[in-house]
Amino acid sequence: MKIFLTGEESLRLEPTPGMLTIEAPSSDSGYSPFHMLGSALAGCTFSVLQSWASNKDLHVDDLKIDVKWKFAEGEHRVERMDARIEWPSLPADLWPRALRAANVCGIHHTLTHSVQVNVEAVGAESPAIEGVTA
Repeated sequence: MKIFLTGEESLRLEPTPGMLTIEAPSSDSGYSPFHMLGSALAGCTFSVLQSWASNKDLHVDDLKIDVKWKFAEGEHRVERMDARIEWPSLPADLWPRALRAANVCGIHHTLTHSVQVNVEAVGAESPAIEGVTA
């Protein structure tokens, strides 16, 4: 599997033999935590579609998934993520079922529901900080 960083707010996942690789358009492009989040959505979607396809005797050699995200205005958080599935060899009549399968992805479900995040200090005495919540 290969992940191409296509921009500061986008990436593309393509199936390739061998280990996972990550490519950027230039050496000064970084793989940000937001790219990691997009990679998680793309990878999960790909895995679900690959499993679904194997049950239908379909190939995923030409399956590509593009993920882009938009930041919330004035905040350092993602407000919206969009995944685009390109699969030229998939018969047209199977697209509705493929999209249903893609929406079963656990990362998709996690991102579409509220997640509680807790951060704590380990191995240190840290006083409670009033007014700070996770």
